[in-house]
Amino acid sequence: MIRAQNGATGIRPFEAARCADLGDVSPNPADLMDSLNRFTEFYSRVKQLGIRPLTAGGDHLCSLPILRGLASDAPVGMVHFDSHTDLFKGYFGGTKYTHGTPFRRAVEEGLLDPKRVVQIGIRGTAYDSEDRDFADAVGIRVIAIEEFFQRGISDVMAEAREIVGDGATYVSYDIDFVDPAYAPGTGTPEVGGPNAFQALQVVRELAGLNIIGADLVEVSPPFDQAGATAWLGVSLMFELLCVMVPSET
Repeated sequence: MIRAQNGATGIRPFEAARCADLGDVSPNPADLMDSLNRFTEFYSRVKQLGIRPLTAGGDHLCSLPILRGLASDAPVGMVHFDSHTDLFKGYFGGTKYTHGTPFRRAVEEGLLDPKRVVQIGIRGTAYDSEDRDFADAVGIRVIAIEEFFQRGISDVMAEAREIVGDGATYVSYDIDFVDPAYAPGTGTPEVGGPNAFQALQVVRELAGLNIIGADLVEVSPPFDQAGATAWLGVSLMFELLCVMVPSET
């Protein structure tokens, strides 16, 4: 119901590829690890069927079991839009599985090739430099929001495409990449981010990549009283769909 054609690129994704809603992954509200396993089983099956998934989260921990399902054969690259790196070792004395740790786990588990990972828009809350130190140690490219605005979208995204190259690439988009003036309905907003147009523009710059899957996460309905964040979120998912389908035609 969002739209049939991309007004900027002319792509008509529902004609360019067979698209379907595969439903929800039912979590286990009493057992986090079982919920993660359910995700992985679902996405392993999706991969076996030759389907490229576009997922609506959920918090950012959702990306880890999705990657477990999609990258079980070999590590993949990733373009990650966010205000946080989500590379922390653990929270509150060592909790390993939270929305702030998925990509640390994904690197440790061999799901991501860190030298083919770029994180864009990083800013805001910082407890220490542990996440950035890990990124530097393993070769993840972190582009802070200051560099993003200084260089401009075209230049930054040209580097992102160069980093991931033509290999299998996952795209993860946290809605808090966007300034909370445009996307307030999220659990960990950070001021000083891109506007809504820039949020769409960075996705359009992904055209031509070998995208094996993508997600849009961290939209939180209780914080989204007017529904503007959900509308931006689904608009971003449409843009992601438009850059995922051309290679199938």
